[in-house]
Amino acid sequence: MKKVLIELRESLYFLCCIQFWRMGVLWTFYIIYSYLQLWLNKVMSRKYQSYPRCSLNISPSAERPVCVVTGATSGLGAAAAFSLSKEGYYVVLVGRNAQNLSETVKEIKRRQPDAYLKTFEVDLTSFESILKFKSSLQQWLLDSDMHPSIQLLVNNAGILATSRRFTAEGYDQMITTNYIAAFSVTNLLLPLLKSSRVPSRVVNVTSFTHRCVSGIDLCKKGLAGNDSLASKRYPCAQVYEYTKICLLMLSYQLHRHFCLSGHSHQVSVIVADPGVVETNLMREVPSYLSSLAIHILKVLGLLQSPDNGVEAIIDASLAPPEVSGEYFFGGKGRVTKSSSLSYDTKLAEKLWTTSSNLFQELQLAYKNLAEKA
Repeated sequence: MKKVLIELRESLYFLCCIQFWRMGVLWTFYIIYSYLQLWLNKVMSRKYQSYPRCSLNISPSAERPVCVVTGATSGLGAAAAFSLSKEGYYVVLVGRNAQNLSETVKEIKRRQPDAYLKTFEVDLTSFESILKFKSSLQQWLLDSDMHPSIQLLVNNAGILATSRRFTAEGYDQMITTNYIAAFSVTNLLLPLLKSSRVPSRVVNVTSFTHRCVSGIDLCKKGLAGNDSLASKRYPCAQVYEYTKICLLMLSYQLHRHFCLSGHSHQVSVIVADPGVVETNLMREVPSYLSSLAIHILKVLGLLQSPDNGVEAIIDASLAPPEVSGEYFFGGKGRVTKSSSLSYDTKLAEKLWTTSSNLFQELQLAYKNLAEKA
């Protein structure tokens, strides 16, 4: 009884919060808007703008392409790992819990007995853990007599935190998990992507919620989440939206960078938006409210299972090698346009500069720490 009363109190508290209504109203509006945009594309052009999936066509003597999936222990990450293993990838599952990784591998093996899988326990809120992962991945490739390269990186890991928490480095935990970690992992693994014998790809998993963002703070303190987020009540919905538009702008900036440097034929960058998927993303939202939200989304026909929601990620992963800088949404290989703000090149350049400075500071701090130890 006491537990029920506590949950009811938490639900009422969250119900009175502007963040709940932002998620309930704005997020619902923009997911409907996104599907409407697909429909208008079809009506206006009489067909969907879409790309076919390319088969890997792995011969018995050929080396399997390697794919890294972050946040691979549940939901979309686990679904992506399973689907990509079916396509023939040697899938590297990255997660923070060893037991969950083990259970995910068992489930994939049950459904796909001949799947090639490797797991790494990584805490994406810790830069030290990310650096160790890079070294461990390189060592595993060497020990396995595999080519020192990877062919696909899927930055899928993400959380929706309802309270303010900070990492050991003093950064906001949600911003770190959803964006800074993706930036760090991508930069650290770029040499392995560039050294691939075949065209390689980065797929960043973002969200339609980025459309809620009308302005963006890209100063160092804003990106770290210890300045503009200093209000009494944690603006969880806005922070989540912020991380998703940052990841989106990073993707477009990387795409432009590779085009200018002449590497677009070697490394492509694509964004995947799975829509609304029934995962544990809402686990920190009071159970009564999350259950209500799930019920309403089901009634509206907007809620997908992970096996269906993952289609946009697989479409992006298997799109033709020359495809880059696209926004995949809605499955069936369909692409659409993201918000106008996400294409602002000056903002993207500022984001890249600020992110690079943070990344360099993290590298320097870890180096100094290692020298002292």
